Amino acid sequence: MACQTHKMRLLPKSHIHVLSISTTCNNYNSGTRVSFLVSAGGKEQKRCPMAVRGKVAAFNLPPLPTVGEIIKLFRLQAQKQLSQNFLLDLRLTDKIVRQAGKLKNAHVCEVGPGPGGITRSILNADVEQLLLVEKDPRFIPGLQMLSEAAPGKVRIVHGDILTFKMEKAFPKHLKKNWEDEPPNIHIIGNLPFSVSTPLIIKWLENVSKKNGPFIYGRTQMTLTFQKEVAERLTANTGGKQRSRLSIMSQHLCTVENRFVIPGQAFVPKPEVDVAVVHFTPLVQPKIQQPFELVEKVVRSAFQFRRKHCFRGIETLFPESERLKKTEELMMAADVDPTLRPFQLSMSHFRNLCNTYRKMCEEDPSLFAYNYREELKQKKRQHLPKNTSQTEQTEEEN
Repeated sequence: MACQTHKMRLLPKSHIHVLSISTTCNNYNSGTRVSFLVSAGGKEQKRCPMAVRGKVAAFNLPPLPTVGEIIKLFRLQAQKQLSQNFLLDLRLTDKIVRQAGKLKNAHVCEVGPGPGGITRSILNADVEQLLLVEKDPRFIPGLQMLSEAAPGKVRIVHGDILTFKMEKAFPKHLKKNWEDEPPNIHIIGNLPFSVSTPLIIKWLENVSKKNGPFIYGRTQMTLTFQKEVAERLTANTGGKQRSRLSIMSQHLCTVENRFVIPGQAFVPKPEVDVAVVHFTPLVQPKIQQPFELVEKVVRSAFQFRRKHCFRGIETLFPESERLKKTEELMMAADVDPTLRPFQLSMSHFRNLCNTYRKMCEEDPSLFAYNYREELKQKKRQHLPKNTSQTEQTEEEN
């Protein structure tokens, strides 16, 4: 995701020559596109009608170049700095899409479709509308080909999903009350490793505030992560992968690690395996406090994950009153200070957050306190550095 930021724009469904990569598009327009349009539209399409004996058949894409052929056709290469890895096996892309559940007539947003492997599987699931958000302009021509193969079903946005406003991405009539069943809206994506953690944290904040893609209700997400990140997202109390991500995701969503894709299934092969994780927002969060407060408490707790939990919790308070306030918080929350952070249950974190909220209401300056800023100020002032001031944090996502 480290490439240049592009202005977001909704691409027209007509022709791909509007793109800046005209040479590639011209090659496409003069070659493959002609044969494709003959098979996908006009007289030849009429020989394979969508309706048989009065019944509407399920949508299927017409014959297309394979994903591998698309990569060769447009001379696409995965960029390491963008953490790009292509999934070419359509059996695996079909399996990913099945984890989202029944998609017939659904509205779907696919994040970072790349050369369009998962895109094909989503379209073959007979969705009503598919929104593609792609930052890399090199992939747009191939995605436009899929758009033309599924008339009226695909919208392409050239932009960054981290800044894309999803509040208006879907029709208003799809909105449901939070307490109802999830809306017929899904987010699906094979996420680049470099963006997966900041993106899921952003979406978890949206869940907490019921905005962004969750303005429509409890929108479900089916996303890929590095296997280790997926293990953190789903880790239970006491598990070695229990982390900040575990608490932040599980207190807001039902999180399921569905299956693992071996690294060799991707091109180029990453050094790690990949897991598919499904998220369904909870009707009631397990910690009913503002997102920023929960994240601050959880982040502090995991700063020194190998030490007793009080070591991280005490970073919530200024040095002048650190010991007193930490003892007050731990006692009121009924948390054993000698537990390790990964041993703390969701109820422990709930008690810590609820108690910390009360302390902040009594002293509003507490929430604004930043432990790391205090350390930086001390270094700038060249004050003596004791162990607690210079100790390196061990925070993990």
